[in-house]
Amino acid sequence: MADTDLPYRQSLDNCFAAAIGENGLSRESYDKALARAEGALDWLRKAHETGELPLLRVPARRDDFARIEEVAEKLLDNTTDIFIFGIGGSALGAQALAQLTGWGTQANVQKGVRIHIPDNLDAATMDAVFSNVDLRTTRFLVVSKSGGTVEPAIQTLAAMSTLAEAGGAKYMKHHFAVLTEPAKDGKPNPMRALAEAQGFPTLEHDPGVGGRYAVLTNVGLLPARLMGLDIAAVREGAAAVLAQVLDKRGAGDIAPAAGAALSVAMAEEKGASISVVAAYADRLERFLAWYCQLWAESLGKDGKGTTPVKALGPVDQHSQLQLWLAGPKDKLFNIFMTETKGKGPKASPDIAKDTAFDFLGGHSVGDLVDAEQRATADTLVRNGRPVRSFMLPALDERTLGALFMHFMLETIIAGRMLGVDPFDQPAVEEGKILARKYLAEGKD
Repeated sequence: MADTDLPYRQSLDNCFAAAIGENGLSRESYDKALARAEGALDWLRKAHETGELPLLRVPARRDDFARIEEVAEKLLDNTTDIFIFGIGGSALGAQALAQLTGWGTQANVQKGVRIHIPDNLDAATMDAVFSNVDLRTTRFLVVSKSGGTVEPAIQTLAAMSTLAEAGGAKYMKHHFAVLTEPAKDGKPNPMRALAEAQGFPTLEHDPGVGGRYAVLTNVGLLPARLMGLDIAAVREGAAAVLAQVLDKRGAGDIAPAAGAALSVAMAEEKGASISVVAAYADRLERFLAWYCQLWAESLGKDGKGTTPVKALGPVDQHSQLQLWLAGPKDKLFNIFMTETKGKGPKASPDIAKDTAFDFLGGHSVGDLVDAEQRATADTLVRNGRPVRSFMLPALDERTLGALFMHFMLETIIAGRMLGVDPFDQPAVEEGKILARKYLAEGKD
């Protein structure tokens, strides 16, 4: 596979029968899946040429950077805390990028402006975070593609109410910015209407890019800029992956096409109904969550799709490996490995000497993580479990941008192969309708 020009290396070698036995794919089955992927690649190339799929034009864009910078500067001015209100695709990608700084991990020591992304809408959490900030120097970014999503709506109204109760009603427009779709004839956008009524600055959510695919737009890049990240590098990484498609290589030489062919073939022919994504870096935890939404919401239709499950090693190595090795053979493992050897604090040989842990003397925390991530992958392979590995020489903006693009393309290609629309989510709407009904019923 020709992915040496990417900031990551994907290997499928340990997914084939030659490596793991009967639970692995035959090369014949894989080649048939690759042939199916070619049709999806042709569609992607045409969609890029015609502009039918705006997502494919995003990596090359730079024209939106000035507006991102303008709003970022306003939000950062005389500010101690910024809340980002959004859910699903309006939050997970931003969180994944934020984790490059250590945000949301045990290493979360935010210097300067503190970023809060309370996407799970827990009442106790909202109470706690609101009571522990200085509202005078707190700003709010609301991200809602349709403008009608109720979770960021209640957060926004609650924040406005809290600010008003603290005497800040007349300063409201200085505290908020809204990222949402442009107004459309005959289609109300309640959040935009609220923003316009209050005089909140707004940014345009690209109407042609769905929420879970929007991380490369201002939805992901504005929060990244607020965290001090290099947003151009994010798009450069994405462009490197897209270039493989546009170069018109064969499916086997295009990393996301090869991944889609593998996933579909493993599910159809080997019963791999679960896609485990495991990483050995805390800074990838939200990326795994982002992947889970993308894969599940895009492909789970008409009885098709596979179930994504995220795992973070070594924690989940200890809690789930028993099942992985001795449980049902219904999983495809995708393991993200980072270059950790020699990194982190080191155990002194003198202190380890004459203890049962003498073998750890002279080794760093990174040495152990490196050994464990390789040992887990090798143990799975030795027990006949299919393992796709991703080696990440660096974990930075370019790498994460590339991984975002890889899995968006892989998902789209898999959807085309399965005959499902990877861009809609009809089943999700039922729960939203019922939630609105229950709220209405609870009113006096």
